[in-house]
Amino acid sequence: MTTSVRSVITRIPATLILAAIVLAVGVLGQGLWVPTPQQPWWESVAYGLPALQEGRWWTPITGTFFVVSPWTYAVAIAGFVFVGLLEWRRGTRVAMTYFWVGQIVAVLATAAFLWAASLLPWPWAVDLAGMLDAGPSGGTMACFAACVSLFPSPWRQRGWLIVVGYAAIGVLFLGTLADLEHAFAVILVLAVDRSFHIKRASLRERRLLAFAGGLALGAIQILTLLVPTNGPFGPTAPGEGPLLEATIDAVVILLVANGLRLGRRWAWVLTIVWALVNLAVAGLYLTLSIVVDPIDLPLGLGDIDVFVATAVIWAAFLLYLIATRHSFGSRRKRPLGSEEDRHGEGAPTADDARQIITQYGGGSLSWMTTWEGMEYFRTEQGVIPYQKHVGVALVLADPLGPESAAAASIAEFVGAAERDSLIPCFFSSSKHTRDSLPAGWRDLIIADDTIVDLPGLAFTGKPWQHVRTAINKADREGITFRMTTLAEETWGIRQQLRAISESWVGDKDLPEMRFTLGTLQEAEDPEVRLALAVSPNGDVDGFLSWLPIYGPEGTHTGWTLDLMRRRDGGFGAVMEFLIGSSARTFAEEGALIVSLSGAPLAHQATDDEGTIAHLLGQLSGILEPVYGFSSLHRFKQKFNPRTEPIYLLYRDEGDLTRISAALTRAFLPDATLRQFAGAGIDMLRRD
Repeated sequence: MTTSVRSVITRIPATLILAAIVLAVGVLGQGLWVPTPQQPWWESVAYGLPALQEGRWWTPITGTFFVVSPWTYAVAIAGFVFVGLLEWRRGTRVAMTYFWVGQIVAVLATAAFLWAASLLPWPWAVDLAGMLDAGPSGGTMACFAACVSLFPSPWRQRGWLIVVGYAAIGVLFLGTLADLEHAFAVILVLAVDRSFHIKRASLRERRLLAFAGGLALGAIQILTLLVPTNGPFGPTAPGEGPLLEATIDAVVILLVANGLRLGRRWAWVLTIVWALVNLAVAGLYLTLSIVVDPIDLPLGLGDIDVFVATAVIWAAFLLYLIATRHSFGSRRKRPLGSEEDRHGEGAPTADDARQIITQYGGGSLSWMTTWEGMEYFRTEQGVIPYQKHVGVALVLADPLGPESAAAASIAEFVGAAERDSLIPCFFSSSKHTRDSLPAGWRDLIIADDTIVDLPGLAFTGKPWQHVRTAINKADREGITFRMTTLAEETWGIRQQLRAISESWVGDKDLPEMRFTLGTLQEAEDPEVRLALAVSPNGDVDGFLSWLPIYGPEGTHTGWTLDLMRRRDGGFGAVMEFLIGSSARTFAEEGALIVSLSGAPLAHQATDDEGTIAHLLGQLSGILEPVYGFSSLHRFKQKFNPRTEPIYLLYRDEGDLTRISAALTRAFLPDATLRQFAGAGIDMLRRD
């Protein structure tokens, strides 16, 4: 016996024993090939209201191990998967409690309900009250519902929607004894588990529920025309339902469903109106069926069972939409924080971002948030820089402002993004931002910020051999180092820098990357410094651009490496020379650190980092031959840096596809669809 098989047996013994008993009973009782109700002992083991009325109190137990028909054995055994999952995760005692209590309560509650309902002139209840049933589906359904509570938020809420929807639709449109038992099993778990709270759902989840509910209504309208139903309001045959009403419903739902997902007010209003119309029409048809002979009703309206059943769902949907009315107020293309005088200061700009960075300080990537293409959301105590792509509000680096206000600023931003149906996501953020996120958010390390501490820096010993050799070789060949700014240089030097950059870009099949990678345009900022390596004949062999890192009250605490460009055929070790010389210069000026940045998309995903890691890995693999992120990451190790994690922060896995497309567009905003296709990058759509 292999270790894995032994592990399964020891983790879910009770589930395996139950499944084995059901199969053994199926063989001994011939239920695997002969329908069990045809056996002479059927009434002695089956449960239901007649069995309890006749004193067969043991049947809720014995009936658990029998299955009604041969083909349903596959369904019954499949149901034990949920029992096993619950036992694996929460132990044998919990799993067996849910199974047996769920099974017994489902059987007894169904019998009690049918006893009371059959006292009324209700044909459906009267028919079910005289039936017997068998099988473990009440217990397995309870375990299925209990398994949903194991899901992390927000998948827990979504799982509950599936479970509750399945139970409700089963009762309303199929209406078998088993469907009623399933519904009571779900109600029991809902009562004791208390993990399903619509009021606690996020804005996004409330909209998603409306979207899913609308689509479910449309699907129900069509399916009830195609398949027979036999619910509490009576049976229907295929093709006998209200074709015109169902078709109009389906068309309206398709028109408004996406608007509900996006939180649009017009979609909410139209759905409310249409729900009221459906309820009014159902009420009218019900009244006509009472006062008029059904034979005399117009064609297609003689059978009102589907009308009434769907009206029940429309009524529940209407109540939900009214209860969540504040979730549907977003307007298309509205900038975040665009309310009049949101904080009494108007829309923030790049200058506001600069002022906040110099006042409160920032991280190694904060200066990138002042670049062209960024938008800014003003919070109570700061500003959050972001870009919008394919429905994602992609925040760069950390919130700007006091560190103590990060959690409040993030909450404001997330709320504003969700109100406008945007997916909030934080890219290249620090551990402090990760720790300030709302509960339930996911994080992924996408890069390592490589930091060289400057106090006491000395290029001695074997670890610094590469840098020391490059500096010594540059001295011998007459290569000079100059720390400057672009504005200070002559027209000739500036032209050389542009020629080097254009030559580098010209070798690529894709345009220059942006977002966390600057260009010479960003290097024109007077706060940005350039490190030049100049040959004896005046040629620039290579250059770097350094972004400022600010501490509180305008103090320069360090510099972040951005551009790295070299001239073809120039000094071979020019990058080691430039970085080493820059670090020495900054150390002499009193700076504390230099950040060599984290090569974007260069972090190697592990198997436990999830789908988004592999999506980013695929993007990195496509761009690696063009931009060489991995080789750049390895090159930076020559400078013996310490590392700090850089995170991608997102709500849950449902956002991953959009985030992947948004990152691609953010990094390559100028790439054409042909260039994307040539590189093998699939975009959801253009902005």
